[in-house]
Amino acid sequence: MCCFSRHVASVSNTNIFARASADGRQYLAYRMNYEAADELAMILPLPTPAQSPEDAIRFIDLSGYPNFFDDLRLGFPEPQAKSFGLRVTPALRPAALKVHEVGSFEASFVPHQKDFARLDPRFRLPENVWGKLPQYRDWGFTVFKLKAGAKEVHPMAFEFPRRDPGGLFFPTVHIHDGKVHGQAHFDHALYCQAQSAVQAPEWEQSMGNAASFMAMDKTLGMIKPEHPVHRRRIRGMQKNEDVVVRE
Repeated sequence: MCCFSRHVASVSNTNIFARASADGRQYLAYRMNYEAADELAMILPLPTPAQSPEDAIRFIDLSGYPNFFDDLRLGFPEPQAKSFGLRVTPALRPAALKVHEVGSFEASFVPHQKDFARLDPRFRLPENVWGKLPQYRDWGFTVFKLKAGAKEVHPMAFEFPRRDPGGLFFPTVHIHDGKVHGQAHFDHALYCQAQSAVQAPEWEQSMGNAASFMAMDKTLGMIKPEHPVHRRRIRGMQKNEDVVVRE
């Protein structure tokens, strides 16, 4: 799942896709259903190079392909089980971070933890959380602003520069209640197209190449048509950490 700036009542049907792009960058698409009483933000930590500029992220509008992950699932013969989910002082105020309209979302890139001060407090994690996540001390973050209520959202997608071009990164650390827990309940489907075949036994390969089950004209270049897709499902209580696939 992901990190939420406020309490979220439930999150379900979480899907993440990753693929390397040009010049050491990575594509990432993310979709989930959620229910929350208030407006909040979904925050995805990203292993961007330290001191990345504010325009380092390229957001991709997949609102025209809401079934992106449904079609990915078609590449695998067995059905996938559905989950049941659970301002700064004006005199010194820094410039606000740029807000991007990405389909039905407003999204921003936060280059460093200190830059969260440039966002509305509703869309920040509690300050005490960062001390428990030292691995993110010089990372960047994408922030998607979400509406209150029970929502099924179209995929959120973007391309980012990665500090480790040899690893595909999946943001799977959970923060749903303002606290960092050592273990968390996972119900994920992770998808990737790796530059070399994924040999780990927990990953399964699609039946055929992506062009046989994806609407390629709607993927906006995120999917390679001539390559298969690999999938890993993670369920139950697991160590609360991100997932990296070595390429």
